[in-house]
Amino acid sequence: EGKITAELADRALVMLEIDRDGFDQWDKRIIETLIHKFNGGPVGLNSLAVAIGEEAGTIEEVNEPYLIMEGYIKRTPQGRVATANAYRKLGLKPPAGAQAELFGQ
Repeated sequence: EGKITAELADRALVMLEIDRDGFDQWDKRIIETLIHKFNGGPVGLNSLAVAIGEEAGTIEEVNEPYLIMEGYIKRTPQGRVATANAYRKLGLKPPAGAQAELFGQ
């Protein structure tokens, strides 16, 4: 028929392993690594890339814009930092003093 139904879209997202928040496996891997391996940051882009086995340019151009726009990570002069939203996404309680979400929300 040429129509995309909600059911078809849901099946495609499941097949692509994209969750309800729009996270794919790499997005989740980035915040998991940032939190578990680097204690929430700050961590430099190259160190993060090596830790997850992805090119720094790919992280910066493909994954980061979404993660920053949605308030999961912040880019600071010292490096990438997980926000309270990132901790909550993983079902974790943000540590005291964790970076607040973007725009103070």
